[in-house]
Amino acid sequence: MKKQLIIPVLALLTATVQAQSTITPQVLQTLQQSYANTQTDKALLNAISANSLKSLALNRANTATPDTYFSVEVPYSGISDQKSSGRCWLFTGTNVLRAKAMRNLDVSNFFFSQIHLFFYDQLEKSNLFLQGIIDTRSLPIDDQMVRWLFQNPLSDGGTYTGVADLVMKYGVVPQDVMTETYNSNNTSEIDNVLKRKLREFGIALREKAESGAGQKALEQLKTEQLKTIYRMLVMAYGEPVTQFTWAPKDSKGKPKSEPKTYTPLEFYREACGPVDDLYADYVMLMNDPSRPYNKVYEIDYDRHLYDGHNWLYVNLDIEDLKQPVIASLKDSAAMYFSCDVAKCLNRTNGILDLNNYDYESLFGTSFGMSKRQRIQTFDSGSSHAMTLVAVDLNQDGKPVKWKVQNSWGASNGHQGHLIMTDEWFNEYMFRVVVNRKYCSEHILNLLKQKPIKLPAWDPMFAEEN
Repeated sequence: MKKQLIIPVLALLTATVQAQSTITPQVLQTLQQSYANTQTDKALLNAISANSLKSLALNRANTATPDTYFSVEVPYSGISDQKSSGRCWLFTGTNVLRAKAMRNLDVSNFFFSQIHLFFYDQLEKSNLFLQGIIDTRSLPIDDQMVRWLFQNPLSDGGTYTGVADLVMKYGVVPQDVMTETYNSNNTSEIDNVLKRKLREFGIALREKAESGAGQKALEQLKTEQLKTIYRMLVMAYGEPVTQFTWAPKDSKGKPKSEPKTYTPLEFYREACGPVDDLYADYVMLMNDPSRPYNKVYEIDYDRHLYDGHNWLYVNLDIEDLKQPVIASLKDSAAMYFSCDVAKCLNRTNGILDLNNYDYESLFGTSFGMSKRQRIQTFDSGSSHAMTLVAVDLNQDGKPVKWKVQNSWGASNGHQGHLIMTDEWFNEYMFRVVVNRKYCSEHILNLLKQKPIKLPAWDPMFAEEN
């Protein structure tokens, strides 16, 4: 009798669980009845189903011409354009260097070549991936690290540490020495082809390791593979110069001095001297409320070169982070800055404001996650890098709004710039890079900590595009 009773009881339990966990006809009926279908609902359905959500949610009271006065602003000139590529990190990094170069070269406008550094970035990232495959050859292919490597063999995104390591290793050249190509301005096609080839090479390295090949033999094979990658990069971007002749020009395009011959590293020293160590002399600051403040974190494999530096940052309360940032701007030093740029952005007037869009009224609900919760649920993260150039301070010295120089062209936003309210800055700003000399003793002491190592798949790995 007991055995006969077990089956009905189990069936009853299964049916009960199923009723609670699936959308049954009864649950569906409850949902259907919750929709009132009033005259207002019908009007909203017609409007929302046929139009852009942003256009309907736009807060018209926030569309006036932006206030462009800033009490503290770094002198600079010109707007760059990354076109259809994910190289914002590289444009931002070279834009930060550009202000110093214009002063040193005594020119009114000047741009570095991004494609020169991008060529080496893609070559170095290819080596980073292939060497990573060699280093993890003893792990099964479904190991999380091996899976991550094959999922992320290459990208056109990046971070400040990539700029620092690439410039210090390969130098810089003027924009007219190595000009953009179709594929550097439109990176998705060549990026996909390179990733496919790298994955193929990664499998070949693992198979050779399984057949008994040692470290030396595998690295020899890797060098042969990199020859193919190098050729593909040359076809897409052209071959970087190792030496060039150049002279600064006046506003009419006439040379201001006799041309000189440089290597890219020699030009970097002259254009950006006195030369800082772009890594050692700078501090990466983060505001990530999902992790404890006043701690130092390092993300594994978050670098561009195998022999480069992982992204290492001090996590600070937002108000503590603002202090060295304001000090830097007051000293006319622009900064590498990254944020979640798509959130609350009015691209027409270039304003980043929490009140730009009212989705709550449109849908009759609220969106109440904190910054911490948005990070934890992958709703928000560092997505785009720009150059922080200005802050407007009130009479108490508190920031009211900020300005960044963007790399989406001069016709985008407010004459190529974005202006953010301080409230938006608090919610969607993530990373900024400042010279150590602007940091308090407290921040510098925090850097003496042993970094907390985070895995490559950490949410904060996200590269800026």
